[in-house]
Amino acid sequence: MLTLSNISRSFGDRQALSDVSFTIANGRMTGFVGGNGAGKTTTMRIILGVLAAHSGTVTMNGHPIEEKDRRSFGYMPEERGLYPKMKVLEQLSYLARLHGFSRTDATKNAKGLIDELDLGTHANDTIESLSLGNQQRAQVAAALVHQPKVLILDEPFSGLDPMAVDTVLNALRKRASRGVPVLFSSHQLDVVERLCDDLVIIANGKIRASGPREELQKAHSTNRYELSYSADASWVRDVPGVTVVSLDAGHVLFDVDTDGTAQTVLKRAIEEGAVSSFTPQRPSLAQIFREVVAA
Repeated sequence: MLTLSNISRSFGDRQALSDVSFTIANGRMTGFVGGNGAGKTTTMRIILGVLAAHSGTVTMNGHPIEEKDRRSFGYMPEERGLYPKMKVLEQLSYLARLHGFSRTDATKNAKGLIDELDLGTHANDTIESLSLGNQQRAQVAAALVHQPKVLILDEPFSGLDPMAVDTVLNALRKRASRGVPVLFSSHQLDVVERLCDDLVIIANGKIRASGPREELQKAHSTNRYELSYSADASWVRDVPGVTVVSLDAGHVLFDVDTDGTAQTVLKRAIEEGAVSSFTPQRPSLAQIFREVVAA
């Protein structure tokens, strides 16, 4: 588990980070979101030791991170970082060997990732000859090829089509299921919402919200419910404490003043035997993001 505690960093007169604190838990996918210049990349570089914090600490399992720990990290920068004229298999094998793998094991790891990320037909193509999407997959493979114990990924889904996004998602989930803590940033909030277990929102160098995704959605939700009904549901309008937002055939969206009012609606719907579904409405990540950043 990685823990950031009160990290601050300035560049001249500009305060880039101010008391940044959050945790990247083992086996969980942590989405890191914020606008351009919010402080995401600076935070990641401090975790990696590329930049030094002016105050605060980064610890791993309760201990200060040392260089030997960082050698076990997998990092994918937002900028392209591979040798353009090297072939994909050659590049990945080379990177694994830099981390101490034998030639045989390095090649085995590289081939496995090439297959896992659907790059099999491009193993002997140079990096520069690949499409942007396939270059991005190769970048992800480079971050994974030495079997890292921690993953830090800056915009890993940039330039990927929906099928490629799913391929990369599956690869990251697989590592998380083995206990690897994963931190990834993305501007694609729908992808973050699908993937992340935990969420960190940063704006102007300050953490505006953090925690498990479902808890954040619950904390920022309104008392709004959706009822699917196979009969006339106009009676919902007459329930004290209910404000109907929309009502059409078989569907009612409504706000309630208390949880008890919601239970009253549900009880009557069940008694009449016409309820198909009854669900609370949770805000999307995009809605939460706009709310906390504007606060």
